[in-house]
Amino acid sequence: MKIYRRYLAREVTVGILLVLAAFLALFSFFDMITEVKGVGNSDLYQLHHAVFFVLLRLPGRVYELMPIAVLIGTLYALSSLARHSEITVLRASGMSTKNLLSSLLTVAAAFALVTLLVGEAVAPPAERAAQRLRLQGRGKAVAQDLHSGLWVKDERSFINVLTVLPDTRLRGIRIYDFDEAAKLRSVTEAEEGVYVPPASWRLTGVTRVYVEDERASLVKLADLEWHSALNPDILSVLMVSPEKMSLTHLSAYTRHLTENRQQTQRYDIAMWKKVIYPLAALVMVALALPFGYAHNRVSGVSLKIFSGVMIGVLFHTLNGLFSNLGAINSWSPLLSAIAPSALFTLAAAGMIWWFERR
Repeated sequence: MKIYRRYLAREVTVGILLVLAAFLALFSFFDMITEVKGVGNSDLYQLHHAVFFVLLRLPGRVYELMPIAVLIGTLYALSSLARHSEITVLRASGMSTKNLLSSLLTVAAAFALVTLLVGEAVAPPAERAAQRLRLQGRGKAVAQDLHSGLWVKDERSFINVLTVLPDTRLRGIRIYDFDEAAKLRSVTEAEEGVYVPPASWRLTGVTRVYVEDERASLVKLADLEWHSALNPDILSVLMVSPEKMSLTHLSAYTRHLTENRQQTQRYDIAMWKKVIYPLAALVMVALALPFGYAHNRVSGVSLKIFSGVMIGVLFHTLNGLFSNLGAINSWSPLLSAIAPSALFTLAAAGMIWWFERR
């Protein structure tokens, strides 16, 4: 039986890796076409920058595509085995549905672990580096697309930053400081700010206006040390969407929003999705198992692969749909994140039960 398990694991693993490689090549091609359009618009952004940008986005693509690759790769492997009656031989040799599913889940667990590691340790820094490379190459800054710049609340202060550079330096800083009665105490303007670990900024070209008893006094300083909860990790949110951030950054930013009494629904959903998404690989192999019992030689592998693609597209669509609906309707973040996987798990269980009853 161990020989059968190793053989099955090898066939499924090879199928998944082949499908993943094909998807990565396809999406990289599309990304490259998109990036090439920007080559030449700036003297700094050349073809090799576009290539590096596409390569840096590959870990994120691996994270996004892994569940679909697991589904289609498992479908392909099982369909090939079924077409050559190898599934029938395995079952006749004493491998029950439970044992077959257990073998598939073992393979899926390994890919789920890879998905988790890539999503936590590789994809987020690679995505930040990719966006930073693009911004530097095109001569842009993070907050330039916002008419009034970036706004951040930090306890009783409201911070407006006109430009956030890719290296997290700030330009055009304005800080509105209020007292406990919500009365304006001071307005500080600075030309540039550089982060000084562990928790301060060095502001240069500072002008501060104090407001007291309806009177204002102006003070100019060459530089000023400014302590704030705002840090490069929080600013990195601007370059990476919540779905592509690590759990560590999501947790830190969510805590920052909570401390400042701001909405955290979108980031709470993203946190739960980061926990649950790798487990989708387990759901996908369970969903692919019933197709291995289909012995229709006429339809062949192609129809099943097409079915797998459609199921994968549906899963990806529902995953995004429930996240958006959860944020709009203030649903439970856990429910919003787990709903697609739960629905597909029920579908897989129903299909396996139906094939067993036949």
